[in-house]
Amino acid sequence: MRRKPRVADGSTRKSRTVRYILLILFLLFVLTPVYVVVITSFKTSADTTAAAQWSLPETWTLEPWRKAWEVLQPYMIRSLTLAVPAAIIASLIGSANGFVLARWRFPGANLVFAFILFGMFIPYQAVMLPLRTTFNELDVTRGVPTLIIAHCIYGIPICTLIFRNYYATVVPMEIIESARVDGAGLIQTYARIILPISISGFVVTLIWQFTSVWNDFLFALFLTQQNNGPVTLGLAALSGGQKVDYAASMAGALITSFPTLIVYIVLGRWFIGGLMAGALKG
Repeated sequence: MRRKPRVADGSTRKSRTVRYILLILFLLFVLTPVYVVVITSFKTSADTTAAAQWSLPETWTLEPWRKAWEVLQPYMIRSLTLAVPAAIIASLIGSANGFVLARWRFPGANLVFAFILFGMFIPYQAVMLPLRTTFNELDVTRGVPTLIIAHCIYGIPICTLIFRNYYATVVPMEIIESARVDGAGLIQTYARIILPISISGFVVTLIWQFTSVWNDFLFALFLTQQNNGPVTLGLAALSGGQKVDYAASMAGALITSFPTLIVYIVLGRWFIGGLMAGALKG
């Protein structure tokens, strides 16, 4: 005998339909500006008007992309030499801090952790002038070296928080105790046992730090110059001037977004694994 569909099944189907509709509307809301940026980047200067911002290009051209790449190429190289080491160094220091604070306890560990976290809540604007003065007194070369130091310092608190929670929830204390019984010290335990099982945590911090460093503009504005700054300064120079080339600016915005997009695509699966493993639980 054929059973009648339950009321619960109907309500579940309706709720699923409503959920899909909301997701589609949200997707359209997010992709609308992306659509404008993409089609504008292929337009000629005559087509980049307010009235034609939603229209497809009358004449498709790659000239804005060529112009944007010629301007941004040296800035992109400097940003890569900045973002990669800054992300790696901050992640390594944060990993070591997190391991000590989570699994190798010492007197006053919670107080030290609180002081480290306090660095997350200091706004860039509050320390920008003192930081610039300090670098000048230390005679640190303005440019990429200055930004690497600044971003490493500012990245340590968030990386420490992520790794401390990661090690506290993922790494069993029995592993640490076994290493101690076998005579392994702090450095040996960290290098031989902890690092090999920290890939998920490193993926989270590397993506976080790389994105933060790549998109930074305030540090770059105060601590570098136009001829030795990262890609954010190049993008500002591309869109500046009395007559803005909107097509080239849109193409430049897409070009500068590709590295972070590639990082998310390549490391995305491990990023989700790191989050699910407890890297951001707190």
